[in-house]
Amino acid sequence: MGHRVSICQADFDLSAEVAALRAGDGSVGAVAAFVGTVRDLSDGQSVQRMELEHYPGMTEAAIEAMIDEAFVRFEIRAARVVHRVGVLEPMDQIVLVAVASAHRGQAFQACEFLMDYLKTQAPFWKKEGTAEASRWVDARVSDDAALERWGLVSRNAG
Repeated sequence: MGHRVSICQADFDLSAEVAALRAGDGSVGAVAAFVGTVRDLSDGQSVQRMELEHYPGMTEAAIEAMIDEAFVRFEIRAARVVHRVGVLEPMDQIVLVAVASAHRGQAFQACEFLMDYLKTQAPFWKKEGTAEASRWVDARVSDDAALERWGLVSRNAG
């Protein structure tokens, strides 16, 4: 699969993405996928919308580098990341990380690795909108800790 990264405003179809990921590769025995969605609560406040921004070109290149690293660390056949930008509402899909491998363990690990890496290192900016105001979402210490278990260090959280 040549097209590994998509940054878009439109929603994605999980079934179509998984079918494309494993198309024509008879050695794929497992596909692990993560779909992230917009929650309606954050830090005890009702969320009405989330706005995601990115730097075109730089964001795709950063995610491509993450996928390259996953291929080095795990025995995987294919990987795909779709990340939405723009204004999203609660229950909307935000992100898809899907990985194909011969075996489930490698697919699960690579998927989790990519999600942890993506959460802390991809150049996206998120703003939550509540009834009262909008606020930028800061990185969380728990996200940095998740990345550290892969031997990677991030100091995004304050």
